[in-house]
Amino acid sequence: MGFGSKDPSVAMLDFLRQVGGCAVVDGGLATELEAHGADLNDPLWSAKCLVSSPDLIRKVHLDYLIAGANIIISASYQATIQGFEARGFSKEESEALMFKSVKIACEARDIFHNIHPNGPYTLGAGKASLRKQPILVAASIGSYGAFLANGSEYSGDYGKEETLQTLKDFHRRRLQVLAESGADLIAFETIPNKIEAQAYVELLEENNIRIPAWFSFSAKDENNVVSGDSILVCAAVANACEKVVAVGINCTPPRYIHGLILSIRKATDKPIVIYPNSGERYDADRKEWVASSGISDEDFVSYVSKWREAGASLIGGCCRTTPRTIRGIAEALSKVQPVP
Repeated sequence: MGFGSKDPSVAMLDFLRQVGGCAVVDGGLATELEAHGADLNDPLWSAKCLVSSPDLIRKVHLDYLIAGANIIISASYQATIQGFEARGFSKEESEALMFKSVKIACEARDIFHNIHPNGPYTLGAGKASLRKQPILVAASIGSYGAFLANGSEYSGDYGKEETLQTLKDFHRRRLQVLAESGADLIAFETIPNKIEAQAYVELLEENNIRIPAWFSFSAKDENNVVSGDSILVCAAVANACEKVVAVGINCTPPRYIHGLILSIRKATDKPIVIYPNSGERYDADRKEWVASSGISDEDFVSYVSKWREAGASLIGGCCRTTPRTIRGIAEALSKVQPVP
């Protein structure tokens, strides 16, 4: 689809109108890769499949589109030049793999449109339209903590040595590559602290970066991101950047989302994006999710109308959610009256 030369904020609002007022974001990529047999016990995590099983990534993207997603997120969350180089890839090969992550997502979109030439039904108040809907491909950029693969993306504790400048230097080339990959926007995901959000803003404002973005933070309660920084402060950092077209939350338990939406609305008028995890807790030492703390798909989907009424405009799922979850979200949104 692409936002083209149109003002990014206007283009996002146009996109939301075309999909019935609220877009459906896809669900957990790594969760589905593992469900299909992929071994992701690796510092590259889901990005490992860019090398070993790209066809499986494409299949998972397609499964989410069939389930009702309007936005699919590339398999580049843990794809970094530094991470690939540590595994023996050259800088050029590393950049090619990041391009590949977006290419695979775009291929899945093309396949879906060939299967469903009229597009999915428009969401909103139970009304359906056979008009072909746009589908966005978002290029994922995970936090510095995701690269460290030590669970610090869930704490925001990078140590005193990680300054604004070092974070900018770490992310700069990665952002440049993904900005030219053919994606419609950048999804800065699981942002754990204010300093990394500020690094992203400054990188976006550098002259050679033209692609719009959303910022989604990970939170530990209804008022604070995982580092302890206020969500109000973090959302304000994102709001100040013209290239940011949506602000929100991902990989956070569903029980905190309603309060977080209300807090974010105080800091921005931009669309709010939320895609929580299943409520399970990540054990960084064992590198696995603790299932006993999660909720069922039915319970997850039961929150959707409340999140929409609170002001969320883009709703999906993160870790431990599946195409079944996303189908439930799409169906729930089809019954919700549009928010003025």
